[in-house]
Amino acid sequence: MGCDTLVALAPSTRDGVTLFAKNSDRPPRECQRFVQIPRGFHTAGSIVRCQYLPLTQVAETAAVLGSQPWWLWGFEHGVNEHRVAIGNETVFAREVLGPVGLTGMDLVRLGLERGRTATEALDVIIGLLEAHGQGGSGHAAFDWPYHNAFLVADPESAWMLETSGRHWVARPVRELGNISNGLTIGADWTRGAADVTSFAVTQGWWPGDGGRVDFAAAYTDAAGVPPNLCAGRRRRAAALLAEGRGRHAVPGMHAILRDHDADGLVRRPRAFDDEHFFTLCMHADPLDNTTAAMVAPLPRDPDAVTATWVCLGSPCIGVFLPLWLQAEVPAILAQGGAESDATSPWWRTRALLSLVERDFARWVPVVRRRLDPFEQAVRDEVAALETRVRDGAPTAMLGAFKQRTVDDWLRILVDLETTLAGA
Repeated sequence: MGCDTLVALAPSTRDGVTLFAKNSDRPPRECQRFVQIPRGFHTAGSIVRCQYLPLTQVAETAAVLGSQPWWLWGFEHGVNEHRVAIGNETVFAREVLGPVGLTGMDLVRLGLERGRTATEALDVIIGLLEAHGQGGSGHAAFDWPYHNAFLVADPESAWMLETSGRHWVARPVRELGNISNGLTIGADWTRGAADVTSFAVTQGWWPGDGGRVDFAAAYTDAAGVPPNLCAGRRRRAAALLAEGRGRHAVPGMHAILRDHDADGLVRRPRAFDDEHFFTLCMHADPLDNTTAAMVAPLPRDPDAVTATWVCLGSPCIGVFLPLWLQAEVPAILAQGGAESDATSPWWRTRALLSLVERDFARWVPVVRRRLDPFEQAVRDEVAALETRVRDGAPTAMLGAFKQRTVDDWLRILVDLETTLAGA
């Protein structure tokens, strides 16, 4: 029921490049894979099978990098070859969803495959939402269809989209923006479903003389939702974004995704009803944990060679690895399924987290002393490598570097597991 998605548009960043970031909060032991889908060309009338629903395929789909729970067709977050990035969040709305429809993860992938700009991807999601509705469980272990919010960004702009069934509202991000697990758009939406106000009036959720609907006030269903689930996280992310205005860069976004509020990198025990129990880097086992993360710079130059940074598992004990659409993603990053698997990087990261959880205060500093220098060295090498490729070096260098980086990270991961298991 978690997730946090953030964007800092180009004017608010150090290098004038839009930065998109997301933590995907899912069941604590649900493996998430990072996959690469090439550009596709499809014959007229061909069908694409989403999680629960077949759709008519479009003639051309974009190349995409995406983070995918092992059993799902769709993505939690991703970026495409046109430098469009999308992430979704569970939100709690009043309409009842059925067993068949599009999941939020379906819509993320479809928006990425079909959108060349943030506005175009937004239109894709809206059109599919109105035509087919949301539905089908978003969890493998139990039946829970849920409504979604989305943050959609490109190098120049970003949109927040919030939904309830087939109803929706959207507004543009001005400079900095973030979404969490609650509806937040009031009457300040700039686009909305044709009947978004009239439907709320007929349901008795909004007065007939109340003017355009306050979406959050009318459509939110807070029954059964922990009151501290998202408000504190949303405020914390907004405060960190505001604090870094004008200075945002990739390392700072990594730091935000690793945040445990006042506890910093170390997650300390808190009561379930404490406002800070749910943090940006979430550890709410057995409800949700952060199980994958991404930071995507979205440069204006369509020919730019710029890494997307991805993390398997919890960012506080993980490494952000560089991936490029111009080079093949190491196949091992897409490995893993329902059961623990020592050959899967995601499951190895989960094993490390289980060891750290015995004593966060003791073990997180040990882990970071190994991982921080490695991550910094990788960032330094990436900067030099991207300059060489821009100057004409072959893009094959990117693939070789990615593979070496993943191999080195896995060796460190095994060493850390051995150290902590023997202590």
